[in-house]
Amino acid sequence: MKALLEALQPGEKDWDLAQAIDPARLPAHIAIIMDGNGRWAGRRFLPRVAGHKAGIGPVRTAVETCARMGVKALTLYAFSVENWKRPRAEVETLWRLLRYYLKQELPDLQKNDIRLQAIGRLDALPEQVRRELDAAVDATSSNRGLVVNLAINYSGRAEIVDAVNSILEMARLDGSIQTLKIDEDLIATCLYTASCPDPDLLIRTSGEMRISNFLLWQIAYAELYVTGTLWPDFTRTDLLQAVLEYQKRDRRYGGLSGAGVDVEAKPAEESLIASLRPS
Repeated sequence: MKALLEALQPGEKDWDLAQAIDPARLPAHIAIIMDGNGRWAGRRFLPRVAGHKAGIGPVRTAVETCARMGVKALTLYAFSVENWKRPRAEVETLWRLLRYYLKQELPDLQKNDIRLQAIGRLDALPEQVRRELDAAVDATSSNRGLVVNLAINYSGRAEIVDAVNSILEMARLDGSIQTLKIDEDLIATCLYTASCPDPDLLIRTSGEMRISNFLLWQIAYAELYVTGTLWPDFTRTDLLQAVLEYQKRDRRYGGLSGAGVDVEAKPAEESLIASLRPS
């Protein structure tokens, strides 16, 4: 948090928000569904691609803010397998914007020790896009700061299918297919995000109440935060507010928190259980 506060001015709203954040309870991994580019453009009577271009700034802001806060991983939903259904011109513009982002941001990623990774079915990307993406991933592979996962041609269901197929292929190669037992830990080690902790906080912009096939396995216990802000309007303030809201949540992982256990209720519970036993 010190690095974030150094970038802010005392008295600013963001300064006050940052001061209120408990650095000991930061989400280790934040995932964001960056939604609303098209609606942002439509409200301004602009083509949809203008919204995608305007969305580059918030990506930069989110990456910088997470790095300064000390978040370990940030996963951004950039392009889903379903997005191929969009008009060809829009899809091609998205690839140009991705290449532009990689070129413009690589020096800052290196300067700030940020590691870039790409997750998804990357073999289906246009050759030039894949080549430049691979080059950026390789160039930052030794960095040890924030890990930024770009989910590109991504599908949560496809990721689970790919993980299971990877397990089956490994078992076939080492001859253990007959005795193979698949459990949660084994699947987790074969996911695209195996090198990162599961997301603690999932943010969705634009107000839509959907997961949209994103990190279906990994967000089993993530805290969800939905804001009506469209992605091109998403600011550092919005991100800090999401983190503060996350820190208000009582994360129980299916159990009971200390605050949620009522010791006075225990005798009543025992009496109820006793009344249910067969006489």
